[in-house]
Amino acid sequence: MAFESDYALDEPARADVDRWPGDTVLEFGAPWCGHCIAAQPELRALLDGAPDVRHVKVEDGRGRPLGRSYRVKLWPTLVLLRDGEEVMRLVRPSHADFAQLAEAIRAD
Repeated sequence: MAFESDYALDEPARADVDRWPGDTVLEFGAPWCGHCIAAQPELRALLDGAPDVRHVKVEDGRGRPLGRSYRVKLWPTLVLLRDGEEVMRLVRPSHADFAQLAEAIRAD
């Protein structure tokens, strides 16, 4: 699993995401978004150290149903799911936010 460098061409259905077992980080953003690009090194470092965590990059935008179902407004938005349930959300995360995400993943 671990870090996914490319945005998925087809986003998964919310019903499928809700059934995924274990930890998943949904990353909502766009490949041209400066905030999204800036977050990649810390996100990669975190996820490279958590190989059991599924990482799904979802290219978000108007009319994209998965992002709307999570009420995403700003990019990047990272949603940590545990067995399909949201346990944490980071919006335009800072260094301290990534530390909290790492802690939440380790707490599982």
